[in-house]
Amino acid sequence: MPKNDAIDPELVRELANLVTETGLSEIEVEKGDLRIRVARRLEPVSVQVAAPAPVAAMAPPPAAVSAAPSALAPAEPARSQPGTVPSPMVGTAYLRPSPDAKAFVDVGSKVEAGDKLLLIEAMKTFNEIVAPRAGTVSAIFVEDGQPVEFGEALLVIS
Repeated sequence: MPKNDAIDPELVRELANLVTETGLSEIEVEKGDLRIRVARRLEPVSVQVAAPAPVAAMAPPPAAVSAAPSALAPAEPARSQPGTVPSPMVGTAYLRPSPDAKAFVDVGSKVEAGDKLLLIEAMKTFNEIVAPRAGTVSAIFVEDGQPVEFGEALLVIS
C-alpha cells in the first residue's frame, strides 16, 4: 500500500472523538480511494417503572377489564416484518424532493428495484434511499422532515 494511501491513526482518533462528542452513532469520511467509517455501538437502555399498588375503590368495572386486552392491540403493523426498508444512516427523512412537490412514493405505490423511495439528509448531503426490490409500498413509518436513526424502519415493500 503506498504511503499516501495509509490510514492516519490521528484522523481515526479525531473521528472517534467527534462521534462521541456529538452523540452520533457513526461517521464516514471519503477522500479519493480512501474511505474511513467510525461507528459506535449504542446499547439499549432498560427502564423499569414500578406501578403503584391497586386501590380497591378505584378498580374498573368487570366490563372494562374484559375490554382492555383488545384496547392494547397494536395500532400499526409490526416494524420488523419482511420487506421493511431500514434507514442506512442517521439524518432527516424527506418523502418529497421539495416542500411543494409530490411524494416519491405513497402507500399502495408500485416500485421497482432501484426506484427512489425518499431522501435522508445527513451533514448537509441528501442521500437517495432506493427500493432494494420490486413490490408495493404497504406502510410508511416516517413523516416528511422527521429525524431518523440508523436501522430505524422507514417503510415496507410487500
